[in-house]
Amino acid sequence: MAKQYRNLINGEMIETGEWLDVVNPANEEVIGQVPACGQDELDKAVAAARAAFKTWRKTPIDERRAAIMAISGAIKENADELFRLLTSEQGKPHNQAQQEIYGAAAMSAAQSTLSLEDEINEDSDARLSRTRRVPVGVVGGIVPWNFPVMMAIQKIVPAMLSGCTIILKPSPFTPLTTLRIAELIADKVPAGVVNIITGEDDLGPMITAHPDIDKITFTGSTATGKKIMEGASADLKRITLELGGNDASIVLPDADPKKVAEQLFWSSFSNAGQICIAAKRVYIHEDIYDELSAAIVEYAKNVKVGDGAQQGTGVGPIQNKKQYERVLELIEDAKDKGYKFLLGGDKDPSGTGYFVPLTILDNPPEDARIVAEEQFGPVMPLMKFKTEEEVIAKANNSEYGLAGAVWTANPDKGVEIAEQLETGTVWVNEFLHLSPFAPFGGHKQSGFGAEYGKEGLKEFTYPQVITVKKDNVPA
Repeated sequence: MAKQYRNLINGEMIETGEWLDVVNPANEEVIGQVPACGQDELDKAVAAARAAFKTWRKTPIDERRAAIMAISGAIKENADELFRLLTSEQGKPHNQAQQEIYGAAAMSAAQSTLSLEDEINEDSDARLSRTRRVPVGVVGGIVPWNFPVMMAIQKIVPAMLSGCTIILKPSPFTPLTTLRIAELIADKVPAGVVNIITGEDDLGPMITAHPDIDKITFTGSTATGKKIMEGASADLKRITLELGGNDASIVLPDADPKKVAEQLFWSSFSNAGQICIAAKRVYIHEDIYDELSAAIVEYAKNVKVGDGAQQGTGVGPIQNKKQYERVLELIEDAKDKGYKFLLGGDKDPSGTGYFVPLTILDNPPEDARIVAEEQFGPVMPLMKFKTEEEVIAKANNSEYGLAGAVWTANPDKGVEIAEQLETGTVWVNEFLHLSPFAPFGGHKQSGFGAEYGKEGLKEFTYPQVITVKKDNVPA
């Protein structure tokens, strides 16, 4: 029988009697079961969070920081167990799972150092006016399956630091590592401050609609984000939405193909392409297109696709069957349209696990589905361009605006182009780097609000202005 994991509500690990199966995407075997929570469990978690908020909001920030550091320490101390569990449920190779686990511990520690100081608006003979930040209240956090631990931490930590309490819902595809962390921190955080409950997709709308939840923070698809925004509007809940992206990388003619080929490969294929900020459209100047595309393909041929738990695996499976079938559909559409493949394009013949061979396309048109849509899989369309004006227009021709990158031997030119891209984040000569101290958020339909840094922390607060009339001035 698969191991059963419990939920964290009001400081206690609980179960419901009804269970959801969790599947290893590499072999399609059930590896764990988690509680199937509904309205009753949600109500209990919200009540616990609401009660805890009364005390937690008044807790000195140094004590909040200490609780966050205890979470960070628990993750780091149990990293070997956690990264293996993460690979088994998510599919990513061990080295990438280690990066996520240790990264979550490091992000927790770094973000615990943030603070929001009062701002003086006026200090005159007449009055003293200052703006302080006060916690929003009870937060509902909804987490995706591609980075389940990192995204959970990115919702828990700023909520706690700001003085909020939280109910977190992991994805039903990848809840195991998060629930194991819940078990590790249950006695390290005051009861009710952090609650973690699992359920099917219908639990998300229940969280969004709950009248005693004050804010929703969600990471996932744009389509779901729109539904959350609509649901939250009923009682004007505050929202933070980190949504989809169709991120463009631009390679200028002065870039060295030998130096950037490997980096471009991993900017697209890390975590099997299941990253919202992965390079999903790669534009290469025509002067170096042939040399660079050949170098990327040559590198790709030496990367092993397989079970993330096996030594030497570079790219794991797609995490779940629904996404696996969608990626295959996009590849099949490209084949039907007669687009040229430099690598891949065929379904894995083994029949077990959600594996998609590394797929690289040669200059498909801009209106191809595999270019215009977010693939979220190990697919890399390469396209030629002639002029900077042309490629900037193509990069910006998307409903999304999450991230992008420019590759060049001239960083100043890279910045010049970066400043013309309509995205929340742009890298010059690197990729996938996020800082705990810099805001991360999307433009256009890639999101609403920000995460990380002081801007992300502010998302969990209201501004409150206090004005004091000074005694020595008559009314």
